[in-house]
Amino acid sequence: MSEIRYVRGDATVPSGEGVKMIAHVCNDIGGWGSGFVLAVSHRWPEPEKAYRAWYRDRAANDFGLGAAQFVQVERSLWVANMIGQRGIRTSDNEVPVRYEAIDAALGLLADRAVALDASVHLPRIGCGLAGGTWSRVEPLITERLVRRGIPVTVYDHGD
Repeated sequence: MSEIRYVRGDATVPSGEGVKMIAHVCNDIGGWGSGFVLAVSHRWPEPEKAYRAWYRDRAANDFGLGAAQFVQVERSLWVANMIGQRGIRTSDNEVPVRYEAIDAALGLLADRAVALDASVHLPRIGCGLAGGTWSRVEPLITERLVRRGIPVTVYDHGD
């Protein structure tokens, strides 16, 4: 079984050959504008537009914790908007990360990655503004992706 590959760099510029999927965690209240999503929006407008439409039309679709949306941004590049946090972090609320939702969304990501024969590229999802810990997220990635033979690269942003 392969391992997660860790590199310094920008997850919006994934390395390697073949089809690639960039995965990140979004909130369940339609907010887009802080954290990694800013880097995504800087490169491509489609993931934000798709997320906002998905949220706006949520009564008629699967938008919610544990869901995932796959947006093609280039010929061999996709962005996975994964709903893995309840609300956003404020000074008077609990940490918004929801590990069970990240786990469910990773399962959907794995199915799509297998179907596309894609590698997965991501920052340390759920560990920034969502307030999660990598020691809880990393085993979910190992279980859902690595054990299925999907190449995974985690990017730690360098200076």
